[in-house]
Amino acid sequence: MNDKLLVETAVLAGEIMLISGAEIFRVEDTIDHILRKAGRNTAEAIVFSTGIFASLNDPSIEAITVARRGTVRNTNLNRVYLVNDVSRKLCADLMTVEEAFEGLKEIRKTVQFHKRLKDMGFMGVAVFFTLLLGGNARDCVAAAVTGAVLAVAMEISQKIRLNDFCANAFCAFLIALTTLFLERWGLPGIKSDIIIIGAIMPLVPGVIFTTAIRDTLNGDYASGTARIVEAVVIALAVAAGVGAGMGLYQWLAGGYFIW
Repeated sequence: MNDKLLVETAVLAGEIMLISGAEIFRVEDTIDHILRKAGRNTAEAIVFSTGIFASLNDPSIEAITVARRGTVRNTNLNRVYLVNDVSRKLCADLMTVEEAFEGLKEIRKTVQFHKRLKDMGFMGVAVFFTLLLGGNARDCVAAAVTGAVLAVAMEISQKIRLNDFCANAFCAFLIALTTLFLERWGLPGIKSDIIIIGAIMPLVPGVIFTTAIRDTLNGDYASGTARIVEAVVIALAVAAGVGAGMGLYQWLAGGYFIW
């Protein structure tokens, strides 16, 4: 067995899971299971919220150590499932290391949903949360428009490579501004507060916060704390963006410009 390829396979599996929102203990467990396939004396994996360190050592070989940093993180539980499936098949000798490595590279490039379908999802989330909060038909129409603006804002953020804080603040800013302009000039009488709340739901870091709690309960205090801080920063960015949008609207609509 190619030990170097096995370590690379284990680290790649862990990296995909880490950037897809998996818990730290799940990432470490998956890497450990793959590394133990080599049958060496030492097989260790240390995973943090931003990086992975894996090592394979034995008196008969030169030590192999791989470090990998995870930068871009997106919650994608489908990828976590697919990596787990590859890991189980590899550990059960249902596939070779080479096949597992190629399979993981394909998983890394996998796009589960088409971009336009995701855009429709943003609109749907905004509409149905608006309904849940007591909105009427006019509110839902406004929520659909605001959801479409959110989809465009997220695409722009990705193209100009904004960091997470700025991207979330920018999206929340446009959500608030669009909703308030619709309330005044497009669809008077709509409930702007519940529309804004419904539209920002895709930005709310609920999964990140839940994962942070699970990491903390499993004893991974460093990663749990880091993810809690990440969730708080995202929440602050959303709040700052909404506040900035409301402030700019008040400034523009308060008489500084004539419409």
